Amino acid sequence: MSTEENKADVRRGYEEGFNQRNLAVFDELMASDYVWHLASTTVHGREPAKQLISRFLTAFPDGRYTIEDMIAEGDRVVVRQTFRGTHQGDFMGIAPTGKQVSVTEIEIFRVANGRGVENWTNSDDLGLLQQLGVVPSMG
Repeated sequence: MSTEENKADVRRGYEEGFNQRNLAVFDELMASDYVWHLASTTVHGREPAKQLISRFLTAFPDGRYTIEDMIAEGDRVVVRQTFRGTHQGDFMGIAPTGKQVSVTEIEIFRVANGRGVENWTNSDDLGLLQQLGVVPSMG
């Protein structure tokens, strides 16, 4: 697939999967043995990845991703995005705070045969926890 097709598929994951809450789209976009590298863990498999996404969207039911930049080369797609939402459900053991958050992230996706096979996520987890009031802000 071309880099433009890879970018279109990644964009579709954000728009349909996250923003429209259509997790079934990930069955088309992710390989069954998808690997997702996060700061504190690695998720193995499409179904566990979808479960993690579902828990996140339950915690922030009005949450939306805005893609700020998208760059592709070869089998990689890099996305810089902002997530905005209101903490209305349990998140990592943190009871709902009702606070609005805005979190920046950068992700690198590897695509093979038209499906995402792996990605690396770097998100501002400290900023998120500070916005939720769980960790004090500096200054």
